[in-house]
Amino acid sequence: MIIKNGLVYTAAARFEALDLEFENGRITRLAPAGTLDAPDAIDAEGNYVTPGFVDIHIHGSKGSDFCDAGAEHVETMCSYLGSVGVTSFLGTTMAFDEPILSNIIDIAKPYFGKDGYGAVLRGVNMEGPFFSKAKKGAQAEKYIVDPDAAMFDRLFERSEGNIRLVDVAPELDGAPEFIASASKKCTVSLAHTTANFDQAKAGFAAGATHVTHLFNAMPPFAHRDPGVVGAASDDAAHVEMISDGIHLHPAVVRSVFKWFGADRVCLISDAMRATGMPNGVYSLGGQTVYMTDGKATLEDGTIAGSATCLADCFRRAVSFGVPLETALKAATINPAQAAGLYGEVGSLEEGKRADVLILGKDLALKRVFIGGAELK
Repeated sequence: MIIKNGLVYTAAARFEALDLEFENGRITRLAPAGTLDAPDAIDAEGNYVTPGFVDIHIHGSKGSDFCDAGAEHVETMCSYLGSVGVTSFLGTTMAFDEPILSNIIDIAKPYFGKDGYGAVLRGVNMEGPFFSKAKKGAQAEKYIVDPDAAMFDRLFERSEGNIRLVDVAPELDGAPEFIASASKKCTVSLAHTTANFDQAKAGFAAGATHVTHLFNAMPPFAHRDPGVVGAASDDAAHVEMISDGIHLHPAVVRSVFKWFGADRVCLISDAMRATGMPNGVYSLGGQTVYMTDGKATLEDGTIAGSATCLADCFRRAVSFGVPLETALKAATINPAQAAGLYGEVGSLEEGKRADVLILGKDLALKRVFIGGAELK
């Protein structure tokens, strides 16, 4: 397949007029626009050609949750996410005990890295249960425990190495030792925490490199008490941000990009099962969630994940004033790098998977290719 004459978003995070060829699910050539052709070539003139979006923090969509007991829920998520241009994702858990987490992994395991369902499930983001109860957000307090390296190791082995990211509050007893151990296996992220600046710095020194949904479920940044946000500015390789316009003010979204730069921000959805669904009553981590006009909350008003897919978070970031190339990097290249997926996905380069989107100049999705196969 050849896509010709499009504005291709390259691994250098800029658009170039190029032709793109892929065969047997892999990108085989990038060439100057107008040099490749075939009878069935797609003329993308006037459109953007981009990598598929990579969502490394998503709980659910279209009425299903990654933690639901049933393979059909994984397939529902894959189908919906592919339809909106998310081509790779990490199924994200909540705070649960080991038997429940084991069951979630067992259900997901046959789908890791598998094509044919839409978006490809690339592994697990283990969000919980190693959190501060004071910053639990929508996590169920009864499951929250101090970091347990032995438990994590058992789950990691059960996943056959497919836990790509694990979250921890660095101020908890045993957290530095847990981080030092877990960081040898996957990315460790600071999350749902009351940590001060020094405690967060200690977490990064122990091996954490990532921060989960920056500003949310952590102390606010203050000029004499910079907390996790200030420590992340010094030490984090990547920080997540939910740019749905609900979790953060648009000015904060713009500021984070200015502060952390184009290379360190990962846009995420943190989407739950109400995403792609009408207003109504849903659930997250065993708790009742009310979704009204895109805002999902617990009964007490606590924000409970988002109801916005990553593709729309990307578009909203652009509408907030983030440069297109920068927002696109934060939704493709950066999250793929943060989760250890960049060798396969996240950019359009020869040899990589042909996960390709065609977007109009208005950023509306026109066509989706996942592993070289067009999603109809």
